[in-house]
Amino acid sequence: MWLGANLPDIIGWGINLGGRSMSVKSPDKVDIEVGQRIRARREAAKLTQTALADQLGVTFQQVQKYEKGVNRVGAGRLTKIAHVLGVPIGALLSADEEGPATRKVAPASDSPLKLLTTPGARQLLRSYGRLKDGVMRRSVVGLVEGLAYRSGDTKKH
Repeated sequence: MWLGANLPDIIGWGINLGGRSMSVKSPDKVDIEVGQRIRARREAAKLTQTALADQLGVTFQQVQKYEKGVNRVGAGRLTKIAHVLGVPIGALLSADEEGPATRKVAPASDSPLKLLTTPGARQLLRSYGRLKDGVMRRSVVGLVEGLAYRSGDTKKH
């Protein structure tokens, strides 16, 4: 009988309860990647979080949580999101042709989609995409890598 139990203990809040502590669940790497793909596709479709939320029948805060990977997107909701964004469900699940069971999941910080959240990244990518000359493209990559190296990022990609 739960009448004598502590309510936070029953519902599983991540708090310390007299020496007992319950952990708060952190976002799963796959949920973060799916959220990043949703955000990238939403932005490519020039939809706001509010516009997507309205079409899904949820709040924009819920869309934010999906995009950050804080809340897991269920199969039914993922199907609706894919339909609204005009993409196949697989485009939101996997970045490559292999299924998630066969590919190794990289840390969220290494995700190319995470890089798109960096201020100026989309603008740089759009401009880069308009360059037709391959030599010019390689020069731009070399320039940016050199600048990153000088600023302290010694990791070579």
